[in-house]
Amino acid sequence: MVAVGGDERGTTERVLTLLGLLQRRRVWTGPELAERLGVTARTVRRDVERLRALGYPVHAGQGVGGGYRLGPGRDLPPLLLDDEEAIATAVSLLAGASGAVAGAGDAALRALAKIDRVMPARLRRQVRALADSVEYFGGGREQVDAEVLMTLARACGDEVEVGFGYPSGDEVRRRRAEPYRLVASDRRWYLLAYDLDRDDWRSFRVDRMTDVSARTWHFRPRVMPDAAAYVQEGVASRVYPHQARFLVHAPAATVRAQIPASAAVVRPRDGERCEVVAGAANLDIVLMHMVVLGHDFEVLEPPELAARCRVLAERLLSVGAKAVPGAPGAQES
Repeated sequence: MVAVGGDERGTTERVLTLLGLLQRRRVWTGPELAERLGVTARTVRRDVERLRALGYPVHAGQGVGGGYRLGPGRDLPPLLLDDEEAIATAVSLLAGASGAVAGAGDAALRALAKIDRVMPARLRRQVRALADSVEYFGGGREQVDAEVLMTLARACGDEVEVGFGYPSGDEVRRRRAEPYRLVASDRRWYLLAYDLDRDDWRSFRVDRMTDVSARTWHFRPRVMPDAAAYVQEGVASRVYPHQARFLVHAPAATVRAQIPASAAVVRPRDGERCEVVAGAANLDIVLMHMVVLGHDFEVLEPPELAARCRVLAERLLSVGAKAVPGAPGAQES
């Protein structure tokens, strides 16, 4: 029994080594693989069949330039990475999750969570050290602690509760939540979670969370709202004391290109019109932003904002009438 187990383990290790060789170079001849693995050419052929049975498309070519090569398949099979490759991949994914690569944040974080789950502690320390030594400039999201992102990503996948400190007024309070999704905006990372203390859905800014820890007990998943839409509407509207809705006479794609996702929610009405929902501490600010878009628009809510349009329009006309003589746009007396 012990001998058989050892043989099976040896075969598994040899097949994994063969897979690593095929992933490292485009073509290997049978004798080359046999020499590397220390086996016969017949054993190489058997191990190739084992890989094929596992779904790896290993092709065999005859003649000059022929040999074994790993081809593309319908699905991406598991990849074998050596230490240096694993570190380089993880650091690159951390850069993508941080927003250094446009549009890659969500996918990069999911892939990083998979790698981090199986990465040895010695490699994880090297990844963290390298990531801490890299800084980014220009646009993208505000930097957040990679360890916090990883903890939250794992908690979402494992469906376990999390605890963290979060600002509330002038103090930081401990919160308990069921984490469901991490959502990346154009500027920040957010966690969509069910707040157990307030018994309702909430979105939390990851950069404001402190002392994040995952608990050991699982929760039963609830019916979740659309994560991206919920977070976007909260960031652009619900957090402000005043909200407004507008009907804009321009396609939704055109307006989305003019307004940051964190500033307003843009919903298509038809091919030529869209609805814009935004919030602010002062609705005059939202109104002026709508004006500078350069499209015709109508105020849907609140009703008093339409009257405010007239007040601001008259004020602008008054300023125009008092323009310095001779200046562009000044009225002749």
